[in-house]
Amino acid sequence: MSIFLQSKLPHVGTTIFSTMSQLAAQHGAINLSQGFPDFDCPPALVELVSQAMRAGHNQYAPGIGISALREKISQKTQELNGHFAHPDTEITVTSGATEALFAAIAAVVQPGDEVLVLEPCYDSYVPAIELSGGVPVFVPLRFPDYSVDWQQVEDKLTEKTRLLIVNSPHNPSGAVWQQEDLAELTRLSQKYPFLILSDEVYEHMVFDGQPHRSILTVPALAQRAFVVSSFGKTYHTTGWKVGYCIAPAPLTVEFRKVHQYLTFSTATPFQHALAAYLEHQEHYLTLPQFYQQKRDLFASLLQPSKFELLPCAGTYFQLARYRHISDQPDVAFSQWLTKEAGVAVIPVSVFYHDGQDHGVIRFCFAKKEETLRAAAERLCQL
Repeated sequence: MSIFLQSKLPHVGTTIFSTMSQLAAQHGAINLSQGFPDFDCPPALVELVSQAMRAGHNQYAPGIGISALREKISQKTQELNGHFAHPDTEITVTSGATEALFAAIAAVVQPGDEVLVLEPCYDSYVPAIELSGGVPVFVPLRFPDYSVDWQQVEDKLTEKTRLLIVNSPHNPSGAVWQQEDLAELTRLSQKYPFLILSDEVYEHMVFDGQPHRSILTVPALAQRAFVVSSFGKTYHTTGWKVGYCIAPAPLTVEFRKVHQYLTFSTATPFQHALAAYLEHQEHYLTLPQFYQQKRDLFASLLQPSKFELLPCAGTYFQLARYRHISDQPDVAFSQWLTKEAGVAVIPVSVFYHDGQDHGVIRFCFAKKEETLRAAAERLCQL
């Protein structure tokens, strides 16, 4: 007897990140597609993990995270954002930011609830909404600067709106919020009773002297928000999968109910190492300059090319138009670029639910200088 299985995610297949990375490996291409560094994390951090293992920190950590790490997160948040998050009731360590995003959505979205999503967006948002029975409502960011059209956001708000997902610095565009964005969101929050999920994993990658404008800097927003951060992004340790979520106590209670059945706890020696390494504030305080240098180097290397670089104010992603090279759709162009030019990228249309194609691709510049130079040499030959 055959078994009939109805997929809960019928439109989801292998992610574009896996597809392009596999294509890059197959063709020996330089991989500027998936968002991870090709350089290592600080050696002192590796040593701290080894010390934690040798000290016997190899069993389950508390489900909400070890107290030392939560206390350090609280201290850092107070210093950078002027917001006190109680380490026992408002901070939860998670197995990566993607887990935190899923847990937050699952905690508050009921079947039939609407969730506003600003597109283009990170690809985990919509599946998490749909698995919770929610209805994604899409609001496109303005092209080509990817700014928020707040009037359009307000037009999409209804009595069914449970959650608004925001992301700054923004993946994939590299756009960052301005003070007026916080002001507009605050205005809307005073008129409508929605919750906020703020994806701030690139918080320490904001360039040109701009500050990171966290939701946590506005008390009226912080009291109704889940704010998600990533140690993987900040410390070049994406493979460790350690993130955290800050939320007011009533939201954290619901968040932890979901979290405990997703991963229960996060790798113990990594938590001890990060707690100790957070003493080294200079790492995250100098990260904007570190990545700005890479952004500027990559931009200068591509100046002779036919690519048109769009503004990048944050993250480690650079968008580029390719209309002077090809009129192919962005997915086809990205595949061609990987196979023929030997550089793997991500087509931006995959970040839209309807595949909107502006003829734009995304490069990741979180790479060694020699990697960027080798990639640029190939790209400038087109």
